[in-house]
This record gives sequence, C-alpha cells and structure tokens, in this order.
Amino acid sequence: MKRTIAAVALALAAATPLWAEDGVGIRPDRMSVTVQTPGGSAEISRIQDTEHELSGEWARTSRPCPPFCIQPMIPAEGVDTIGEIELLEMLENPDVIVIDSRTQSWFESGSIPGAVNMPYTETVDRLAELGCALDFDGWACEDAREVALFCNGPWCGQSPTAIRRMIEAGYPAERIHYYRGGMQVWRLLGLSVTDATGD
Repeated sequence: MKRTIAAVALALAAATPLWAEDGVGIRPDRMSVTVQTPGGSAEISRIQDTEHELSGEWARTSRPCPPFCIQPMIPAEGVDTIGEIELLEMLENPDVIVIDSRTQSWFESGSIPGAVNMPYTETVDRLAELGCALDFDGWACEDAREVALFCNGPWCGQSPTAIRRMIEAGYPAERIHYYRGGMQVWRLLGLSVTDATGD
C-alpha cells in the first residue's frame, strides 16, 4: 500500500506541467495578456508570489445586506454572465468596451487595466459613448457596441443596476456581458490592477 501511494505521488509530481515551475500563469498556455488603455498598452498577469494573500477590504466575507446583497448570476434576461478568461478576451478585442461601473473613487483605488469608468449613476446619460443615438423618444441603440460591465464583486449591485437601466433605455441585452466576479474575484486571482496598492 505504501509503495502504491509513493508511486502515485511520484507520477503526479512528474505530471506537473513545466509552466507551473516557471510562474503563475493565467492559463497553461498564457502567462499574460496585453491590452490597450488610454495611456498605452498594459500587461495583465497574475501576482507571482505564491504566498500572496488578500487582506483589508478585499478579504471581507460579510457586508450588511442591504445594500451589499448577493447578486443573481444573471442580472437581466438576455445578458451573458462571463468569467475572467472571457473578460480578458474582451479586453483584447478593440470592438468591445469593458466598463467599470463603480463610482469614481472606487475606480481610482484600482481597476482592471483597459476598463473605462462609467459609474452606474451615469450610464444611461452616457449611452452615446456606447454607440446609441439620442432621438425624440429616448435612445436609439441599433448600433450599440458590445460591452462588459463589472463592479466590486458578487455582493455589489452597481453593475447589475447599470445593466437593468441600460436595457430599460433601449440597449440590446444580447450585447451586454456581466462579469459578476468583479474586483474582489479579480484580486483574489492575483490579476493586475491599475493601482496595486489597494489589496
């Protein structure tokens, strides 16, 4: 029995992918992603310190509800909920706008590189920036861009609120993606932020 356990342990050790020894990757075949920002290109990777842990605000597990209630997986019918890999692909795609829907002070404390800040309180007033046109009855969004919205995490209602307001204003739900994990899960995975001092 002991020999069998030892043999299995050796086999598992031998099967460890080489990239794991070289660093903490995003995927087995990818260490980083380069995205365009208003200030030029930025590289998104994971924190390489395998002992790193979250602390402070991002390590909190319990916030009072309301207002910090757990959000549904799908904030509105027709909206696609995505994870980190899909969000990274969207950040690389110049045709997609990734929106940090948090208030400006949250955005300034650290965001996802390549995201633009459009606070949930302003989203409907700024639909022209997303391809909609103002008409006599409100917004005409036939040419609306594909967008992905996020906020602080599964307990944050800012992006779900923005998404529902956008749809009510005429934005096509099928062009909206929701990154539910938000900044808390992004930071939990050790991914780059625009200001890494806030963990």
